[in-house]
Amino acid sequence: MKITDTSDLWWKTAVIYCLDVETFLDSDGDGAGDLQGLAQRIDYLSQVGVTCLWLMPFYPTPDRDDGYDITDFYGVDPRLGTHGDLVEVIRTANDRGMRVIVDLVVNHTSDRHPWFRAAKRSVNSRYRDYYVWRDDAPPKGQKNAVFPGEANGIWTREDTSGQWYQHSFYEHQPDLNVANPRVRDELARVIGFWLQLGISGFRVDAVPFFLEMPPGVDIADPHDLLRDIRRFLQRRSSEAIMLGEVNLPYEQQVEYFGGGSDAAGELSMQFDFVGMQAFYLSLARSDPAPLIAALTSRPTLPPEAQWANFLRNHDELTLDKLSEDERQEVFDAFAPDERQRVFGRGITRRLPPMLGDPRRIRMAYSLLFTLPGTPVLFYGEEIGMGENIDIPGREAVRTPMQWSADRNGGFSEAAPSRLVAAPPGDGFAPEHVNVAAQLEDRESLLHFFRDLTARYRISPELGWGELEVLDQPVPGILAHSLSADVGRMLAVHNFADVPASTSFVLADEPEGTCLVDLLGAERIPLDGRGRVDLEMPAYGYRWLRVSRPGDRRVT
Repeated sequence: MKITDTSDLWWKTAVIYCLDVETFLDSDGDGAGDLQGLAQRIDYLSQVGVTCLWLMPFYPTPDRDDGYDITDFYGVDPRLGTHGDLVEVIRTANDRGMRVIVDLVVNHTSDRHPWFRAAKRSVNSRYRDYYVWRDDAPPKGQKNAVFPGEANGIWTREDTSGQWYQHSFYEHQPDLNVANPRVRDELARVIGFWLQLGISGFRVDAVPFFLEMPPGVDIADPHDLLRDIRRFLQRRSSEAIMLGEVNLPYEQQVEYFGGGSDAAGELSMQFDFVGMQAFYLSLARSDPAPLIAALTSRPTLPPEAQWANFLRNHDELTLDKLSEDERQEVFDAFAPDERQRVFGRGITRRLPPMLGDPRRIRMAYSLLFTLPGTPVLFYGEEIGMGENIDIPGREAVRTPMQWSADRNGGFSEAAPSRLVAAPPGDGFAPEHVNVAAQLEDRESLLHFFRDLTARYRISPELGWGELEVLDQPVPGILAHSLSADVGRMLAVHNFADVPASTSFVLADEPEGTCLVDLLGAERIPLDGRGRVDLEMPAYGYRWLRVSRPGDRRVT
């Protein structure tokens, strides 16, 4: 399929930016971010190069799980604003060429949701079978795989009936029974509602849990439920996407796209958890081999599907797909303090404090943008925000956005004690890391990100291209090529803290071909054999476009 034939596949070359409204900007001084504050910063996000805004849950909630415990799938939490405020955010974003997607949390509700409250009142309630129940006590010693050490098993006794309800997450988040057609109808109405308000799709939370059927329910293929949702979505909006959280091995992930390379019809995109974890192992070893192994083992996808690449998200940096020894390597390198670890599998730090060296940080983000797929950023990454180690667990990375060196980092005029979370107090505190200072500094990380997104936007090969890892002699260097019908790009990255000389051959390129440095001004000719020689500084990176004779592309 040619790129020019895919106007509805905007997400193949998007720059996705995830934020929590609650921690982005407080416009009314109550200590919590809000939608009006977000609307005031849409221009900033546009200048960064964001083309798709992903909003974490903003729905009404008791807020016992950072908004993922929802009491109304159709609502807006009054602390954050109104539906009118949300529409204004969407309109303003659309005016700047930016789409908006939102979290779709369909695995469970809050135990304070009206459905669950009605279900508890009577076993004859019409909402009783919206949830999953059992009469007998669960086996002793039950475990909770999602939150080990924080949640007690996956079954909790409900006192009124004496039955037990299932919760794959916390006990205050009862699982929805998606085997019930009425539940699926409710979820379709929720999807239709938000599409009607102008959103362009959903980040679907914990998809494998959504497809787990209740005990005793026999559905031939649970993936039919996901296909039904995708068909409904496409009927309502041909451009709308489903970006799925599927933390499984590649061979299982491909099933959530709808099958192999000639099939699609479930999720539009999936986060590449396997590649992300291999990335950190490569960083810890200063050796790209683990990442190369992951990238070259990715299943081939149809053109209508895509990988979403990321280095950090709003949860812990999970390392569950690494072996125990590999996980320990990454822990030793990037989370030596036990307080920086959680659940025995994850790290509760942001990337800049982990990597330390500014050259290494820039190399990592340069590589993120040149991997085949779509880059996804977590708010504050563009300025190098750190975590607050005094906040336990995954919440350590969910601190307020740091806009200036003023009190509370310019996030809020409230007293510090009223903030939704405290900013870091170390070398990553707002007085050291903030937007205002970096806007004035052309050498800042923020300007580096703006350069990356600008070059990414004119390089559709990065979202569409076919990967080829190039042979070259230096173990610490990754050189790869991405080719599409519009052209070819190369990226070269040095994982080591020492300079290196490398070379590689580009076969089958016509005489007169040269490489154009997209992050500089150099033009590098190929010799008669197609050979290229490069000097790479420590933690160096190059973006090189293949320019053939007669090529008129803008560089």
